[in-house]
Amino acid sequence: MPDERTSRIERARSASGDELKSLIHETEEGVLLAMLENPHLEDPHVASLLERLDLSAKVVAAVASRTKWAASEGIRLRLARHPRTPRRIALGLLRQLFLFNLARLSLFPSAPAEIRRVAEELIITRIPHLALGEKLTLARRGPSRVAGAILAEGHPQAIKLALGNSFLTESQVLKVLAKAGVQARVVAAIAQHPKWSVQYNVRVALLRNPHTPVPCMLAFLPNLTLRDLKDISKLESPAPHAKKYIQQELARRAHGTAQREK
Repeated sequence: MPDERTSRIERARSASGDELKSLIHETEEGVLLAMLENPHLEDPHVASLLERLDLSAKVVAAVASRTKWAASEGIRLRLARHPRTPRRIALGLLRQLFLFNLARLSLFPSAPAEIRRVAEELIITRIPHLALGEKLTLARRGPSRVAGAILAEGHPQAIKLALGNSFLTESQVLKVLAKAGVQARVVAAIAQHPKWSVQYNVRVALLRNPHTPVPCMLAFLPNLTLRDLKDISKLESPAPHAKKYIQQELARRAHGTAQREK
């Protein structure tokens, strides 16, 4: 007489309807592997199964090995982002995903960090070839590195969207400002942005950039430390007029210090 486990496995191979839905929550690996052989199992069942982060690597790999399931974009996405998907399989799946699914995956917190990073890199390599509408969508809600890459590209319509992207980080803004060929309109947009222009490190980077508008530069100078002003004044990157204003600010502070010491 078959034991209970064997009976459950056999039942998993032929169950249907509500019973099949309940089997998705099974904890026994053997039962889940048997369920994958069930002819009644459909894409929605597999998609629900892959939402479980506690699945074993063996079960996830078994799903990936079946051409029927791997042909579905929704299942490919869930497999690529699942923390138990073998690295080799996940990396292969990334290259099959649509653009915006790559973006979704890169923002999925439970996806392995390496997989999210590679997804971002794949998007970045596509940016020069994307339609404007796709760039604008990614600028508005893509991951930080992608928003930074689109910002650096300097399309007028994308600049404002990228700077307003909630995922954009200070480090990405600083990287854009440090790029040798960054366009003047990008620098000006950062210098005038209500969020980024008040960040101290961004202000320092803007003072180093020759494209920073003079009114912004003059507004930033009084708030920078004496040490940073001296360091910037020794660099070659600021424009000549910027160095002049920095020297004037240094002189003003030196005069103020001398007056207080009298």
